[in-house]
Amino acid sequence: TVHYGATHAAVAEAGGDAIGVDWRTPLDEAWGVIGPGRAIQGNLDPACILAGEEAARAGTRDVLRRAGRRPGHIFNLGHGLHPDSDPEVIGAVVDEVRRWNPPGENR
Repeated sequence: TVHYGATHAAVAEAGGDAIGVDWRTPLDEAWGVIGPGRAIQGNLDPACILAGEEAARAGTRDVLRRAGRRPGHIFNLGHGLHPDSDPEVIGAVVDEVRRWNPPGENR
């Protein structure tokens, strides 16, 4: 079960194995409300991708830093991709995630 929403305390109380966190809540703050023992999915602001490669890379590093290498973090956008998203910038985001957690390394 995956839940999404900005009301993290209520969502955490409702249960579920994973909680989706949108871009409006810093990941470390959401994890503090949701607590340990659940996967958290999120939460790059999709506007970072529209702002270009440097903004996308910086936003990605911020999300990963806030996740703190906790087990159960599923990197994702905090919402969907905009149709005008540049595939090169999306590739840069994937590159940053791989630098943080190289393929084959299980965290």
